[in-house]
Amino acid sequence: MSWPFSVRPLTPNLGAEIAGLELAQDISDELFGALYRAFLRYQVLLFPAQDLPPGRQVALARRFGEVQIHVMNQYHADGYPELYRLSNLDDQGRPSGRHPDKGTLAWHTDGSWQRVTGQATLIYGEAMPESGGETHFCDMYGAYQRLDASRKARIAGLRAVHNLDFSRNRRHGEDPLTEAQRLARPPVDHPVVRTHAETGRKCLFLGDHAEYILGMPYEEGRALIEELNALAIHPDLSYEHRWKTGQLIIWDNRCVMHRATAYDAATQGRVIRRCTILGEVPA
Repeated sequence: MSWPFSVRPLTPNLGAEIAGLELAQDISDELFGALYRAFLRYQVLLFPAQDLPPGRQVALARRFGEVQIHVMNQYHADGYPELYRLSNLDDQGRPSGRHPDKGTLAWHTDGSWQRVTGQATLIYGEAMPESGGETHFCDMYGAYQRLDASRKARIAGLRAVHNLDFSRNRRHGEDPLTEAQRLARPPVDHPVVRTHAETGRKCLFLGDHAEYILGMPYEEGRALIEELNALAIHPDLSYEHRWKTGQLIIWDNRCVMHRATAYDAATQGRVIRRCTILGEVPA
């Protein structure tokens, strides 16, 4: 395919670096259309380091669709409710020793805890540690394709309950959600195997927000979710990104899981700002 910008695949199966675009500038409809086709084709797009002010990040996110206003408003940033900042720096810009959200260290898909789930996520790296703090991605199309026939038959038609209270307050020993936030986002159920609304391809749809399986004893459902989450990760269907400050990454939450890796929050600073675009109800 011919592209109006430079495209360099990051791995043989997942991700591409896009060069030649100034993201802080207005992008024409024609150019954005090509960018969106690359988004569907490669699933994860990396952009070289450049200055992207908060307002321009929000403007770019809005080109993809309606931007999520996250219920955890303590992370809202820069006067834009669409922006969500995760930082371990204190008021003086020094590492605080506290990780801002340990739930991000587990494989997950953004917004699966809502009825209308996340379509795309845009993350901009404001500050990055010298080591650790990477972001890893895995291809959930390939994860489904590589399941054997018996597992595919077992999970056909199953629905998993996704719960932000489970993945943030109960699973990782922290309590970032207030009671009002928890009540505002009750659990929702989604198909374990979803069909991507634009490509028509089937993929696994689970991750750390998935708590249990409808109609299945709780512990049996937990075991199945953990088994499938582990089976989803294939080295040749993954991309492990080592950040440089000023880079932007956009990915498709409908067919990609991701996770952050640990870093020394007492000596190293890591600050990212995120926009998540709402998609559709999974089917």
